[in-house]
Amino acid sequence: MPIIHFHLAAEAYSETQQTQLMARATALYCEVLKSPVERVRVYIQPYAARQVMVGGKRLADGAVDAPYFHFLVLEGRPLGERHALLSGFTELIVDCLGVERSRVRGGCWPISPEDWAIAGTPASVARAAEVAARAVKV
Repeated sequence: MPIIHFHLAAEAYSETQQTQLMARATALYCEVLKSPVERVRVYIQPYAARQVMVGGKRLADGAVDAPYFHFLVLEGRPLGERHALLSGFTELIVDCLGVERSRVRGGCWPISPEDWAIAGTPASVARAAEVAARAVKV
């Protein structure tokens, strides 16, 4: 279920930088959540410079990119894991893309296992044992 979306200015970062960001984000998810790599999804959503405004100025008109990210986890993940991902994904953007830390924003969207499907089956059913184990730890 671990999914992250990075929202970036198109053409601002090389393919190598983007690939490194995606690979390291995958590894971070696996490490923090103890998730099998097969479950991890990483997406980069590019935006044309004319479609992004930072501080009231379009990137096409000289504003500096300010990437953001959001990621999904099933509800019940411990606060420490969510915070590790928030800081970790920020660090990856800084390291991989060379963005000033103060310009990066991100958020976590916990989703109820009843409201997430895995191959058409609610996660509350498909991952019942894992969800129950996390509930005991919280």
